[in-house]
Amino acid sequence: MASTDTGEGAINLTDVEAGLDALEAVQVQRTPIGQVLREKVLPPVLGVLLVLTIWQLLHSLHVTEDYKLPGPPEVWRSLTDLWYQGTLLSIIWTSVWRGGAGFLAAVAIGTPIGLVVARGKLVRAAVGPVLSGLQSLPSVAWVPAAVIWLGINDRAMYAVILLGAVPSIANGLISGIDQVPPLYLRAGRTLGATGLAGARHVLLPAALPGYLSGLKQGWAFSWRSLMAAELIASSPDLGVGLGRYLENQRDFNTMSGVLLGIILILVVGVAIDLLVFSPIERRVLRSRGLLQTNH
Repeated sequence: MASTDTGEGAINLTDVEAGLDALEAVQVQRTPIGQVLREKVLPPVLGVLLVLTIWQLLHSLHVTEDYKLPGPPEVWRSLTDLWYQGTLLSIIWTSVWRGGAGFLAAVAIGTPIGLVVARGKLVRAAVGPVLSGLQSLPSVAWVPAAVIWLGINDRAMYAVILLGAVPSIANGLISGIDQVPPLYLRAGRTLGATGLAGARHVLLPAALPGYLSGLKQGWAFSWRSLMAAELIASSPDLGVGLGRYLENQRDFNTMSGVLLGIILILVVGVAIDLLVFSPIERRVLRSRGLLQTNH
């Protein structure tokens, strides 16, 4: 048995090597389905049931007129009516397609802007405050201008999305780059990763957690910007998205339809975050040892 004497005891080198091998051979076990249901599924289901219970209770107590606060069954009937009319999926898809396409365009524009601003001191001094100001500006403020500039069409919708999402994505990337240790950049330059190669292989991967936060916020801005545009701009050429459906129900003074529109907008926004961004974020954090896993 190999050992090294230290005066008061001996260090067993075999045990040390076994310990190092154990550290390297960490096995990630799949979480049991029962635990997933108990920890991930049950809490939000209970939360939804609690909201529905309180909603129905307020309706039953007649805290206000029934036409102002319809109960969950009335909203459910509005949902089933859309389904049987064959318009529910088209309404949702119209908004999801616009929001997704606008968001991807915002990523393509906001990412290089964020890189340039983050790495150039003069550019940051000139453009940084503008990006922060644009990010704090409500997206609805751009709708009248976009309609005047581009008309009531899809181009105006996409313009509002870009103006709302690009600053958020760029600022998220800037924040992520600011948190990259300088040692990474020096090591990249030593290995010849400069310019675009350095940005691709060193800067962006190192800034990925902050960049992902910016992307999530950018999607939220894209979705809210689109809803604002659909609420205000109306044209047969635009079709009916969730925002336009919500406004139509307000025009008809149909509160059950209004509540249904609000719920659908909320559900789609949350679903995109849970199905797209959360898995990507977990994978990135897990790959960097920043997410707890079951062993």
